[in-house]
Amino acid sequence: MTDTPILPMGYSAVPAGKVATVVTCLEMRARPAPRAVNAGTLRLERWHRPSLEQYRALFRRIGADWMWVSRLVMADAELETILHDDKVEVFALVDGERPAGLLELDFRQEGDCELAFFGLVADAIGQGAGRFLMEQAISKAWAAPIQRLWVHTCHLDHPAALAFYRRSGFSPYATMVEVMDDPRLTGVITRDAAPHVPLIEP
Repeated sequence: MTDTPILPMGYSAVPAGKVATVVTCLEMRARPAPRAVNAGTLRLERWHRPSLEQYRALFRRIGADWMWVSRLVMADAELETILHDDKVEVFALVDGERPAGLLELDFRQEGDCELAFFGLVADAIGQGAGRFLMEQAISKAWAAPIQRLWVHTCHLDHPAALAFYRRSGFSPYATMVEVMDDPRLTGVITRDAAPHVPLIEP
């Protein structure tokens, strides 16, 4: 027996001006065996108490085409509380001298670590940086006394994201549907962002 509302069978109309996405939650209950990865010029840099401007600039650069908007619309005080919490670890993936990726690990729930954000700038995708960043994420998460590492992704994300998480050792355990205002119409991201998602004017 569950109190969770059941969506009606068949198609459900999404109003113009909104975006709907299927969210998949995945978890890892034990640390997988480490994999050898060639770091090349990559390194991970811990951002202790990053400024909101620094953080959001990289967040936007990585996530605009995948509709990452939660941290762009979040109130400054709320975001600062998260980023400056001792149980939240933020890292920039650096290639040479330029930021090339973002990793955020959230340990605020006892026994859990959420892979809250994980992403690369566009020209780093497909170059092995994702595998390096994931190995770093797994190593740092399981260095803490946790029972579970978890993450969620959705079909607005990179088309290879779900398969990548599964290859990394995560298993799906839940599916949800999210409906939100299209952030391209509210000005949070530019109108030409996320071209793989149809923009339907209200």
